[in-house]
Amino acid sequence: MVETVTLDELDRGLVHALQVDGRAPFGKIAAVLGVSDQTIARRYRRLRSAEALRVVGSVDAMLLGYASWAIRLQCAPDAAGPIAAALARRQDTFWVHLLSGGTEVACGTTARTPEERDTLLLQRLPRTGRVVSVSAHSLLHLYVGGPVSWPGAASALTDDQVGRLRPDPPAVHDGEPVVLDDGDHALLAALSLDGRTGHAELAGITGWSESTVRRRMDRLVGSGVLFYDIDIPPEYLGYRYEARLWMSVRPADLASVGAALARHPEVSFAAAMTGPANLMAAVACRDEQALYRYLTERIGALDGVAHLETAPVIRTVKRAGTVLKP
Repeated sequence: MVETVTLDELDRGLVHALQVDGRAPFGKIAAVLGVSDQTIARRYRRLRSAEALRVVGSVDAMLLGYASWAIRLQCAPDAAGPIAAALARRQDTFWVHLLSGGTEVACGTTARTPEERDTLLLQRLPRTGRVVSVSAHSLLHLYVGGPVSWPGAASALTDDQVGRLRPDPPAVHDGEPVVLDDGDHALLAALSLDGRTGHAELAGITGWSESTVRRRMDRLVGSGVLFYDIDIPPEYLGYRYEARLWMSVRPADLASVGAALARHPEVSFAAAMTGPANLMAAVACRDEQALYRYLTERIGALDGVAHLETAPVIRTVKRAGTVLKP
């Protein structure tokens, strides 16, 4: 059974610090927070073992030319759970949720090639038993998510503390396109499970020397292909009610509405996409009443939103990289 934890002020400072620099040494974080290295290491291990916090190494799919899709499945009664679990086991899926009354599954997927896209969207999903309907929408632009971190997790540190934690700028990229080889894919797969994996372990995984691992990671970060983020269930930060929003926005207002969502601490993900609903957002609120106020006061005040669909998250089956325990 996964331990239930409550985050105190120091834990929240650690969360914010790792959002600033996911691979910051514990000694550096401890100095900024005014505690010992051992205290920070102990706090991190506790949160990590309780599945309350994880640093994730992610790739900028759009920068690599990969296609990202948002998928919605309507399932027969009692079928959504097994279908969500099957999707969660795939390496190309993330953020797998059961929505609404438990008959809808939503997830994201990234396809490196048209063949990978077609295999999932045109062959696997339509032939899955007890799937009533499938809709897939290509993500066109991210406002929150990917390299743009969720602002709701970044409220514990002062600007001075953030400045002391911010990593040195990476070496200037030479402008040449980054081509990933088998070693890179192994490296990125390991970092997607634990962004703080040590250089020695990564060397064993890739077959490279530690110095080569460091150089390659620096190049991937410098090119923007690799970035680090935190994966934390919103309830640990006091946001106990999650929902997915699909909005139809006038094209002339799409950029301004997306930029406004990026400033809302409730919004952990927002993207422009294809389809009748051209803007999707993931929101986390304190409770149902807070969601009501958010929809009526914040979303309702945005010019250009012509239609809104809301679906509460019933259960999260998979977050950024790992399948969650039921």
